[in-house]
Amino acid sequence: MIKRFLVVVLVCISASAFAQEGNSSPYSFYGLGISNFKGSVENQAMGGLSILGDSTHINFRNAAGYGALKLTNFTIGANHRETDLTSNGENGHTTSTTIDYLALAFPVSKKLGVGFGLVPETSVDYQILNAGETSLTQYSGRGGANRAFLAAGIEIFKDFRLGAEGSYNFGNIRNEIIQVDEGQQYSVREIDRSDIQGLTYNFGAQYEATLAKKYKVYSSVSFQPEASLTLSNDRSLQSVVYSQTDKAVVSVIDSQDTNLADTESIVPNMYSFGLGFGETNKWFAGGQVEFLESSKLTNRSFITPEATYDDSFKYRLGGYFVPDYNSITSYWSRVTYRLGARYEESGLMIQNESIDEFGISFGLGLPLGRGFSNANLTFEYGQRGTTNAGLVKEDFFKVGLSLSLNPLRPWFVPNKYN
Repeated sequence: MIKRFLVVVLVCISASAFAQEGNSSPYSFYGLGISNFKGSVENQAMGGLSILGDSTHINFRNAAGYGALKLTNFTIGANHRETDLTSNGENGHTTSTTIDYLALAFPVSKKLGVGFGLVPETSVDYQILNAGETSLTQYSGRGGANRAFLAAGIEIFKDFRLGAEGSYNFGNIRNEIIQVDEGQQYSVREIDRSDIQGLTYNFGAQYEATLAKKYKVYSSVSFQPEASLTLSNDRSLQSVVYSQTDKAVVSVIDSQDTNLADTESIVPNMYSFGLGFGETNKWFAGGQVEFLESSKLTNRSFITPEATYDDSFKYRLGGYFVPDYNSITSYWSRVTYRLGARYEESGLMIQNESIDEFGISFGLGLPLGRGFSNANLTFEYGQRGTTNAGLVKEDFFKVGLSLSLNPLRPWFVPNKYN
């Protein structure tokens, strides 16, 4: 009954999520938008750690984890986000509900696992007004990039795994500028659209060393080599009637469409290193650092000389605790309790101010039924940006929910009896 209820909840969330870009932020104006994806809801609860190989869960951020799978896993995750924006003493509030991922993975053999799925990778969702005494300029954008992936991991020898992932990236971004002048009969609107496509790759390794029989040291590395995404661009210049009251275009008087040259957007090299320590099925604590050559990024939206990119680092700490995963008398003793923190440099510099983000998180892994399926809840509070130099600081609270469903045996093992 609980499982059916949670499925209904996630389906309802999905219906509303696909109608939204899901990360209302003025900083999504830059590049291909704000990066949405922080891993599974379980990972997010631990600050985004992706060190562990898991026999029943998908590891989205290190393909070597598929080599640890022992059961088929279907998972879907979503989140709801409330954000307060502050700048120059002014305040605003936005809300969004989105799908984080949808994926299926299964073991092909005792040492080999594969998986595939769909992830909304970045989002563009902003509206900025610059109002003067006799003129007004409105900037807005919607869209983002999605990633369809196929991954595999294999255990080369005991507790050492390698993995690889290939992804097809696709989506579109629509940027709009409206210029309103008091002395002009009509306003001018420029619409720039970019359709995104291209391939990216990711490689990973995980190793576990046993100490004193019941303790383990966990280590992981991953590497995403540089790649290029192709952007097919077009532009529309329009004469429009603009409503100052509704802050929107009422009608289009004339339109001229132009096909622009294709451009490329760099997906830079990314390196990740993680180390942790724990007791199997009992507790785990670890840390992870990621380095991104984000100085190679460019802004596709508009010419913005005040915005540049530097190389960046991301730091993650987290872990989990299970009081007694085999308890038959106490449900809450079988719950997984997770805790984490993260600090992320985006690499984006605006007026020499670094646009960074941090978050602290707590989560619960709630067992469903008699098997290994579970529902996962994550609560996170964080901040992005700064009010320095007239910029915007975002304070956000996010609730994440996922279902991780496992049959009691691998899908390829036939029934012995009907």
